Amino acid sequence: MHHGRALIPTARNKRTRAPSMAAPALERAEPRPPSIAREVRRRGTRAPAFALRERRLRERRPRLARDVTEAIGHVPFVRLNRMGEVCERHDLFLKLESCNPGGSIKEKNAAYLIKEAEARGLLRRGGTIVESSSGNFGIGLAMVGAARGYRVIIVVDAKTAPPMRRMLEAYGAELMDVPLSAMDAHGSMQVARMRKAAELAREIPGAWYPCQHLNPSNPEAHALYTAPEIEEAFSGPPDVIVLGISTAGQLAGVAKFFQRWYAGTKLVGVDVAGSAILGTPRHPYKMTGLGLSFVPPNFTPVALDAAYSISDQMAFSVCHALAKKEGLLLGASTGAIVAAGLAYAAPFVRRQEVVIINPDRGDRYLETVYNREWLAAQGIEILGDDVLMAAIRRLEPVSRETMMENAQHERA
Repeated sequence: MHHGRALIPTARNKRTRAPSMAAPALERAEPRPPSIAREVRRRGTRAPAFALRERRLRERRPRLARDVTEAIGHVPFVRLNRMGEVCERHDLFLKLESCNPGGSIKEKNAAYLIKEAEARGLLRRGGTIVESSSGNFGIGLAMVGAARGYRVIIVVDAKTAPPMRRMLEAYGAELMDVPLSAMDAHGSMQVARMRKAAELAREIPGAWYPCQHLNPSNPEAHALYTAPEIEEAFSGPPDVIVLGISTAGQLAGVAKFFQRWYAGTKLVGVDVAGSAILGTPRHPYKMTGLGLSFVPPNFTPVALDAAYSISDQMAFSVCHALAKKEGLLLGASTGAIVAAGLAYAAPFVRRQEVVIINPDRGDRYLETVYNREWLAAQGIEILGDDVLMAAIRRLEPVSRETMMENAQHERA
């Protein structure tokens, strides 16, 4: 495997360094020029002591990871070339968080929150981690928990796909199912799962419940790692960053960094149609990885320059197009995020440099998003290229007024 860093010409006629897949996580594989991200970490030092200590150790031997948590991060950025004419006029790069060891960006949150809990004495040797998750965060906790010797219990529901269940069990996690009878009026199981996780954490001695949806530390992994990785890869700020909202950890963390140092970078948030977050009409949806039945505390509408609500059909259709046109088999939420990125970039006359954050890989969706029989059973038809691109061009962002009114109403 080639361990160097590919030089990529960009729209600004500068040469930028894209991170290598081989680089160990949360650390660069070779010395770089001073950057704002590096200075923030050097002087900052809002980073907890464990993060600073690990960084100093890894700087001595940057390619060697002492455990799986140090193999997380600095994933490749891959340019989109064949997803419509917008890719000819603008430079759209997917940040492939799917290349993390367990296949998703949520491993950053899992590793950070576990180490923070250890540092604060909330999680001790022989303890138990309990969480509500439909997949990726649970897998991240199970992976890190296995490496650090913890018992892990993940509360799941009927929407948790079989591959996700098998992956969780392969890491040694125990699964606790919430019955369909606990579903709310909009078809969501999230509140019921969270209630069950909190109950288990109270009952089990030495248990710790990170509660990703409500944890105020959830964004820190992205402020400390994801955002500086983008800054370092592009030797400065891209014009636009497009990311899924979900628990709003990514959004809050990336916004914390870029709005402090690069206020000109636009942030675009993406949610699935039917979710409660943006204030669009509520209805059931098949998407996992995006969507909530409530507005998460870390979500602040003013952090966004635009937001899009994307249907299951459009998201899944983009997933199929990415596999066939770009050779990228990626998760369901990536389809929604890419659709929003294409729609947002399209009207610009000046060439834009756009980073689109890919949360996870596609192999865990082979029985759903990439299964024609499952799609037919859900009444979802994959759109052809021309129809899909026309639908993306027609997308309109959710108004700021709608988002603000919804957030105020949901939190009242």
